[in-house]
Amino acid sequence: MSELKRLDDQSPAIQYLQAKDKHLAKAIQMVGPLEYRLADNGYGFLVSQIIGQMLSNKVAAVLTHRLLAQCAGTITAPAVAQLSDDAIRSIGISHSKVTYIRNLTTAVLDQTVDFARYATLPDVTVMHELTAIKGIGNWSAKMYLIFSLDRPNVLPYEDVAFLQGYGWVYKTTDYTAKAVQKKCRKWQPYSSIAARYLYVALDRGLTKAPFHLFK
Repeated sequence: MSELKRLDDQSPAIQYLQAKDKHLAKAIQMVGPLEYRLADNGYGFLVSQIIGQMLSNKVAAVLTHRLLAQCAGTITAPAVAQLSDDAIRSIGISHSKVTYIRNLTTAVLDQTVDFARYATLPDVTVMHELTAIKGIGNWSAKMYLIFSLDRPNVLPYEDVAFLQGYGWVYKTTDYTAKAVQKKCRKWQPYSSIAARYLYVALDRGLTKAPFHLFK
């Protein structure tokens, strides 16, 4: 299990974000201190992201749990390589996603993808190498950077969940990449940390009520 990490008012990143963005500062106050662990199984994390494409979190979690059972509790490339396509499809994973999982599995087994190496590479290089695999797009690669590598400055503007939190805080429905990047530029170099707070606000149901800056 990975190290427990904590963000609170004493964290330099949080102090920076609070000073730069009053709307985000309010959201951070509403959420409070955050504790989290990183996904230390990079392959398993990306497989779960492939499974979750275009699905609700609840359905994706069910399918991932079924694959975990087929892999005896840990989703690894060797374990998945031993499964037939029919076995993977039998738990509810679509034909196209089985193909994408196979693509990733092959890349890991032939060492085209080396997760240990990614720990020391720049974000742009990791993104480039991962998105070269058919089935892994910018969204999946950014989720890996944030939730597995803990990279601090990744803006996941392709992610629907992030955009829900973003729209709540800024009272906007302009979700174009240009608009989001412009509005969130002030978060740099801690865009990932800002995004974490918006994800948690969404998960806790805070976004169901209108956002009030001064209430």
